[in-house]
Amino acid sequence: MTDTSPEAPETPNAPGTPRSADAPRAAVTVRVPAKVNAQLAVGGLRADRFHDLANVFLAVTLYDTVTATPADALTVTVAGHDADQVPTDRTNLAARAAEALAARHGLEPNVHLHIEKDIPVAGGMAGGSADGAAALVACDALWGTRASREELLEICAELGSDVPFSLVGGAALGRGRGELLTPVEVGGTFHWVFAVADGGLSTPAVYGECDRLREASGRGATEADVPAPDADPALLAALASGDPAALAAALTAGPDGSSNDLQAAAVSLRPSLADTLAAGTDAGALAALVSGSGPTCAFLAKDGEAAGRIADALLASGTCRATRVAASPAPGATLL
Repeated sequence: MTDTSPEAPETPNAPGTPRSADAPRAAVTVRVPAKVNAQLAVGGLRADRFHDLANVFLAVTLYDTVTATPADALTVTVAGHDADQVPTDRTNLAARAAEALAARHGLEPNVHLHIEKDIPVAGGMAGGSADGAAALVACDALWGTRASREELLEICAELGSDVPFSLVGGAALGRGRGELLTPVEVGGTFHWVFAVADGGLSTPAVYGECDRLREASGRGATEADVPAPDADPALLAALASGDPAALAAALTAGPDGSSNDLQAAAVSLRPSLADTLAAGTDAGALAALVSGSGPTCAFLAKDGEAAGRIADALLASGTCRATRVAASPAPGATLL
C-alpha cells in the first residue's frame, strides 16, 4: 500500500515484523489511525443477518495510542477525548485482543492497557477497532509472542470487521464483512475535515435502518433484491491519480448522491446530520459524506489550507460539537 502520510514515522516497526530478541519490556506503546470510508457499498441482508460489503478504507492522521505494561491481571484505563464513554471492562476490544493473543500462546492476559483517545468515540471512524489492533500489536511485543502478520490478521478478523484494516492502515478494499483486504493504490495526499457530532450512533441500528429504508422503497432488502456490492472503478482511479477533484466526483456519484450506502440511514436516524453536511459544502468542501455508520461527517478539501477554513466554518455553524483536520493515507498500527 502507498503511504504518503506526512506524519508517518521514519522507521516504523510494522506488526508481525520479527524482533531480534524476546527480552522483557517495561512498556510498549502503539499508535493506530482512524479511518474514513471513501466508499461503503452494502449488499442485501443475508440469512445470517450480516451484509456483504465493498468497503474502500482510507487511514487518516487521527490517532489513538495504546500502552501495554506488565500487570497482575488484565486492566484497562482510558484518557483523552470522550474517555468517559469508553468501557474499561472486558467488553473493550483492546481487552479482548489481549485475551485472544494470550489464549493462542498459552499465556495469562496479565497486562495493563492504557488507551489515549484522540479518535472520535462511536463516530464511524473505527476508534474501538483501532484500539483492538493496537493492543494486539502492543501485547505481541510486550510478551514476545512473535506472532506472524497472518496470525495477527486472523485475530483481528475474529474481533471485528474493521479491526484488520486498523492493523494494516494505508488504503484497502475490504470485502466480506470488510475484513478481507486488498491493497488500494493512492497517488497522493488527500485532506479531510471531520465534524464530530454529539453522541454516537449504534452501528447495528444504522444497518437496520438501511434495511428498513430499502424495504420501504419497494426494492426489497435481501441478497435477492440488492445487487452484490463492488468497488467503484472511478473512485479507485481517482485515488490512484491523487486528484481531489476526481475523488470528489466519485464520492458524490452514488444513487443517493453519496458513495456511502449507510448515509441515508444515518441521516434518517439523526436528521441534524443533513445540516452538518450542508454547512461543510457551503464552506467550500469538495465533497461531504457521513463517515461509515456515522454520526461523524467527513469533508474532502482541496488542500490543507482549505481544510482549515472548512473546519473553522463548520465549528462556527453550530452544527457539530468539534472539528478535526487530517490527511490520508496514514500507516497502520505502529510500534513507537
